[in-house]
Amino acid sequence: MGWVSRFNPVFRTFLRSKLHRATITAADPDYEGSISLDRAFCRAAGLLEFEQVDVLDINNGARFTTYVIYGDTGQVQVNGAAARLVRPGDIVIVLAYCQLAPEQVNGHFARVVLMGSGNVIVSAEDKPVNPA
Repeated sequence: MGWVSRFNPVFRTFLRSKLHRATITAADPDYEGSISLDRAFCRAAGLLEFEQVDVLDINNGARFTTYVIYGDTGQVQVNGAAARLVRPGDIVIVLAYCQLAPEQVNGHFARVVLMGSGNVIVSAEDKPVNPA
């Protein structure tokens, strides 16, 4: 098992799902915090309501952690204090992670959902972990 003791497993953090290049539709600092996402986007990425996610803004480099709430069709809206970190029209990546024990790593797949113009799902693919 190399550096990982079989008696004391080390859990590692891996990407579980990703919405890549979603477009921010609105930002509301007065709304209770979160990111509102179209349920179809959540289904495609396997995201659940109230699940923790990281949001990375491609336009300005901002990164923040929040949680998902289900939104309206096509919606990608950042709420609460984090709304000050994005602008409508910004392109973002939404990431969710999981903790895996060493024996779970080889069978793990990350769900990658590519978004197109107008927040249309272009593709959804499960990508395997490739050991070094």
